[in-house]
Amino acid sequence: MGRGEDDSALRRDGFEICPWLSGIGMKATLEVINRMQADGVIGKYAIGGAVGATFYLEASATLDIDIFVSLKNPPGSPLLTLAPIYDYLTSRGYKTEKEYIDIEGWPVQFLPPSGALDEEALAQAIETEVQELPTRVITAEHLVALALRTARAKDFARILQFVEAGVLNADRLDQILKRHGLLEKWEQFGVKFFRGNP
Repeated sequence: MGRGEDDSALRRDGFEICPWLSGIGMKATLEVINRMQADGVIGKYAIGGAVGATFYLEASATLDIDIFVSLKNPPGSPLLTLAPIYDYLTSRGYKTEKEYIDIEGWPVQFLPPSGALDEEALAQAIETEVQELPTRVITAEHLVALALRTARAKDFARILQFVEAGVLNADRLDQILKRHGLLEKWEQFGVKFFRGNP
């Protein structure tokens, strides 16, 4: 199937070749997160970061799960807070360490949207399953845009993996980069990594 054909089918096929997710305790972690959603602690969520990338790429070493999550403002407060998440989980015996919460053996970082790109990535995340458990994952194109914005060495390495794997829809990526003012960064990335310039 080419990149111009039905993208949702391409993604579903890609998800089916990630059996490693089932063998490392991911299901138990996602069960807790799904329960949080059912209990109204969080809204929609989606897996991002290195774990999100493995839905499209070969598995790579990662120590934590990034969960992009929509939250409700507390009554009377204009600010979003992660306190309800921490309260919910710590009251059930889960431990915190720095910005992470250890949920069934996985350090999880909850990331509320910090701008329009994050909000769009969360809204357009793709529904899938891990061991028959429903979940959502950030699209490959949004993962690339987020990595480009963050711009650490490991983010550039991940972008290269996406490009080399041929899993990106070029038109969709171009539109995302335009909408969020990242075209110049993308061009700089291309110069640095594909034209041999420093």
